[in-house]
Amino acid sequence: MNSVMDDKEYLRRALEISVHVGLAILLFTACLYILRPFIPLIAWGVVIAISVYPGYARVKRAFGGRGGLAALACTLLMLSVLIAPVILLTGTVVEGAEMLVGHIRNGTLTIPPPPAGIESWPIIGPPVKNLWSGVADDLTAALVTYAPQIKAMIPALLSASAGVGFAVLEFMLAVLVAGFLLANSQAGARASRSLADRLLGERGQEFEELVGSTIRSVTTGILGVALIQSAFAGIGFLVAGLPGAGLWAVIFLVAAVLQVGPLVMIPAVVYMFATASTSKAVLFLIWCLIVGTMDNVLKPLLLGRGVAVPMAVIFMGAIGGFLAMGIIGLFVGAIALSVGYKLFLAWLERGGAQPQKT
Repeated sequence: MNSVMDDKEYLRRALEISVHVGLAILLFTACLYILRPFIPLIAWGVVIAISVYPGYARVKRAFGGRGGLAALACTLLMLSVLIAPVILLTGTVVEGAEMLVGHIRNGTLTIPPPPAGIESWPIIGPPVKNLWSGVADDLTAALVTYAPQIKAMIPALLSASAGVGFAVLEFMLAVLVAGFLLANSQAGARASRSLADRLLGERGQEFEELVGSTIRSVTTGILGVALIQSAFAGIGFLVAGLPGAGLWAVIFLVAAVLQVGPLVMIPAVVYMFATASTSKAVLFLIWCLIVGTMDNVLKPLLLGRGVAVPMAVIFMGAIGGFLAMGIIGLFVGAIALSVGYKLFLAWLERGGAQPQKT
């Protein structure tokens, strides 16, 4: 009789626990569904806040410990750093579009002939020479010939432009979120420490510090290096007089994050050799070589600095995450792979520490 009562009590408790777990999962899913439009914005705000926190701490000390004023100053500075390149890019694109429309209306739009020796390029040389020569000889006929392809590209270009505008707006809102988080950094630090301790126990602090240092490492080692390269590349484009220099710099920035920045410079170098004097084109080529190899010096200095995992782990996590999830994957991939690496080492150490049975 007692065993039957025990079985009934066990089933009752199991059913009650299952109902509670199911309700908790349902509530968690509902919260995620409601917050889904804001998750990227919050994630970027957290990433930005963690990345700039050392600078915020210095500004806070300079302001006599007034955290709110320091957060406001950091937010305004970040917004200015974000808005200034956007204004420059917009001005460059508008100026280039007006110049192009003016040449088309006046019938003065011309394409320079391809440089000598282009047909000797492996694989792409002959088709590039034929296409370039056809456009240079009769631009109107080339536009008529490729009109269907051009029309098909217009929606994609408009969609890409809208996507860029939305991304800029999202980053601006994320900066505001980061400013709010910085102003409440002490409460946020307590909450993150409690969460880390709850999930990881006695090693919670270690992994919390690992996440923060990984985010800052990726920010400086990948995004920071890409921004530095893009700034120098943009200076070279402007000095060389390359049409749409701001747009070229943005394209180079995206390619630099993907670790293929030098490939973007190849068309620019070809254009300079086709349109500019030999000395100017050679100087531009040298500048492009310097910019393209700059990351070989900067990345070992910045990537992985202050992080207790190898630089290769962070790099592979960042690039793999970027390819899988977009730009936010730079941080998610690096953090996931770094934490996984540390957990794997802890598992190995714990397994090796167990006494062997005789």
